[in-house]
This record gives sequence, structure tokens and C-alpha cells, in this order.
Amino acid sequence: MVMSPAVRQLNGSVTVRSPFATSPLSLPKSPLFGTDGIRGKVGDLLNAPLALQVGFWAGLALRQRYGTGSIVLGQDSRNSSSMLAAALSAGLTAAGLEVWDLGLCPTPCVAYLTHCSEAVGGVMISASHNPPEDNGIKFFGADGVKLPNDVQRQIEEGIRGQLHSPEIDSWGHHYNRPELVGDYLASLQTPLNGDRDFSGLRVVLDLAWGAATHVAPQAFRELGAEVICLHDRPDGDRINVNCGSTHLEGLQAAVLEHNADLGFAFDGDADRVLAVDGSGRPIDGDYILYLWGQHLQQSQQLPDNLIVSTVMANLGFERAWEKQGGKLLRTPVGDRYVHAEMRRTGSTLGGEQSGHVICSHYGVSGDGLMTALHLAALVRRSGISLSELVDNSFQTYPQLLKNVRVEDRELRLNWQNCDPLQQAIEQAKTAMGDLGRVLVRASGTEPVIRVMVEAVNAELADRWAENLVFAVRQHLA
Repeated sequence: MVMSPAVRQLNGSVTVRSPFATSPLSLPKSPLFGTDGIRGKVGDLLNAPLALQVGFWAGLALRQRYGTGSIVLGQDSRNSSSMLAAALSAGLTAAGLEVWDLGLCPTPCVAYLTHCSEAVGGVMISASHNPPEDNGIKFFGADGVKLPNDVQRQIEEGIRGQLHSPEIDSWGHHYNRPELVGDYLASLQTPLNGDRDFSGLRVVLDLAWGAATHVAPQAFRELGAEVICLHDRPDGDRINVNCGSTHLEGLQAAVLEHNADLGFAFDGDADRVLAVDGSGRPIDGDYILYLWGQHLQQSQQLPDNLIVSTVMANLGFERAWEKQGGKLLRTPVGDRYVHAEMRRTGSTLGGEQSGHVICSHYGVSGDGLMTALHLAALVRRSGISLSELVDNSFQTYPQLLKNVRVEDRELRLNWQNCDPLQQAIEQAKTAMGDLGRVLVRASGTEPVIRVMVEAVNAELADRWAENLVFAVRQHLA
């Protein structure tokens, strides 16, 4: 049912007077939920009044879908995370839900505990790999999987004043439950079975000043590895700044300096990881999927030899996997799309080049720490180095990814309506033909347009990437 709140237009946004809001919320016309929840600059889109409303309407939607119960709440180390957690908890308890607050923890910890408990949902406060001034709110259903689009729409309709607020007959309670993170840690180590001895393995971990700072070193040390840590304290001012999975230079140098066997770099909420081999070479998600897929294929644990990845997956990876008798399915960028395709096809392995990897044998979501532990176990099992494993896998095609900052949200999300840019894309596709491919898209997590060009040689890729970046800057930025 539609109510009649005070609604007016203000500077291209929609202003809504919502239940128990002291002042109207100024909301963008474009959808609040992107590919990974609600994300933006704190104090701009994200603030305490909005988080309160998000919590309240999400609580109602989760109760309607799954019934009354508890919701698992986690956060990363950003300075704004505690503020948003408090506001979200107030909204969730106002909707009648019990909140289990884990405090600092990885996003996959929230997904796992939601899935394995009787919780009706989970919520993580994090902007993943984004800079410290950003933050985000992402929800999980009772199955530990990100909320379906129809539930997200219902939450947004409530926030925008398009639904009646029902009478709430009971209030929820907030409980601090940091001890539950230990259950998540045990769930990662137990499935390794005979591969749980990492003694003699020297590993460097770049923890990005974020959510993995406590659990990742503990996990590797308990398995016997010698661990060297970088950026290993929760620090809201420095999370992801020149470190972690988006800045591998420090990890590469540390692996060489300490003569380590391998290294792992997590992002701010530890749902993704990238590796570095003993020679300092970056190992992305394509290689991780290929190597893990080979192991599962050999142990007959990979149905139809199928791996699900995204449109970003390198052609070299795809063609090498096909030579192994495998199949690769591509989805739009975003682990929610990978997971949906895995469910549809019955695949047990999927992920992204950026380091989100989902293996349904061991978890319900992309999990950087789980991936790192299994890749380290795979190296130990093979008896050779990660460098040799990669050398024996495949050669990538040159692939250039350029990010062009576009601050105007409406312009960015509607980039496909820009005719000059569309003409430039078609020109690049026609010129390269079968020798390359082009992907232009608006990021669902950052205020940027991403331009990717892949070609048989670096010169061709560089030429058309620069041409498309120029077109984006000229007509959008």
C-alpha cells in the first residue's frame, strides 16, 4: 500500500519524510542498491538517518520473508562503521529483530554465520576495496546469500515512503557476540583435512588495515605456517590506502625481501584475495580459478568441469580451460551474478578476476581467507612452488583496465545513453574484430566508468583503451 509522506524535489534528488526521521531524507533518483548493496561517501549518500531507515525497512522485509529472529551484524575498520552499525541496529531492533553484533570481521564471516545459524539475515558494513571515506551496507538472506532484487526493492520502497509502516508489537535487542567469529575460523580450517600442516611454509599477508587483521594471521599460524604481516592493525584512516588487493607492490617487495613461498593480499572486508608467487609475480583470480578447478576436476568434484566467471575473465584462461576439457560461463561483473549462475547450473566453483572466489564445497560466498588457505594447501600438496604451477597453466592475453572517475551519479549510471561514447565503442570493436574485445561499464561500487580492452598484443590493446578513455573523459567526466 502507498502512503502519502511529504515528498518534494530538491536539486535533482527526491526528499522523503520517513517514519521517526527528524528531518526529510534527501535521496538520489537512481536506485540506492547497486551490485553490492548501498555504497557511497559517508556524509553524502550514507549517514546515520539513512542507516536507521535502511535497518528498519530491511528488518520488516526480512521478517516478512523469513520470520522473526536474529540478524548477524559485522563491520570493517572504517571510522564510520561503528556509527552506521549503531544506526542500523537501532532500525533493526525497532523492526522487532534481535541483533548479534560481531564487531570487526570479514564479510564472509557474516554470510557463514547467517547460513549456519537460525538467523533470518545478515548485514555487513563495509565498502570493500573502496577508500576510507566511503562505506557501504550489504545484506544477506537467511541462506547466507545476498538478498534477491525483489527484497532490495521492497526495502527501497519503504525508505522512499512508498509503503505503510505497520504497527510493531515487540522490540528487538542488541547483543555483542564477537565470540562467534571463532566458529567461522574453525569452519575454514576443518575442511582442509590432511592438508592442515603448513609447517615450513613462509607466507606474507597484506591485511590492508581492514577486516582480516585478526583472523587471517591466526588461521595460518594455527596451521603451522611462518607468517609475516603487513598493515596488520585495524585502521580506519588507512584501510585500502596503497595496500591490499588493489595495491600489490608492497606485498611483492615483502615476498622477495623475506624469501617467502607466497603472499596474499586481502581487501578491506576480506571477501577477495590476490596472491603473489615466490618470484613476486601477481596471481589473479583467473589463475586461482584455473588451479583450483584443475584440482577439483582431478578429484571428480567439479560437475561438468564447469567454472563460472565474468566478462572480465581473460581469453587465455578461457581457451586453456577448454583445452582441459572444461567449460567457462561468463556473467556480468559482480559476485552476486556469479553465485546466481552457479546455482542455476549446479556449478561448484566460480569467481572473478579481481579475487572473489566462491567454492560451494566449502562456503556460501566469496571468501578471501578460505581461498588463500586452499591455494596454500594446493601448493603444499603439489610438492612444487606456486611459480611452477602458474608457469604450467596458461598465458594471459594482454588486458588493459582503465578507470575514469565520473562524479555525476546519474550521468555515470546512464552512460549507455551517450551516443558519442557508443560510437567510439563500436569503432573499437569493428577495428579489432576477432583480435580483441572491449568492455565498458559503470562500476557498481565506485564512482568510475571502467574501460577494459583485451587484444592479441599489448600495442593493439593500449591504442583502443586510450581512445575509449578519451571518449569517456570528453563526454561524461
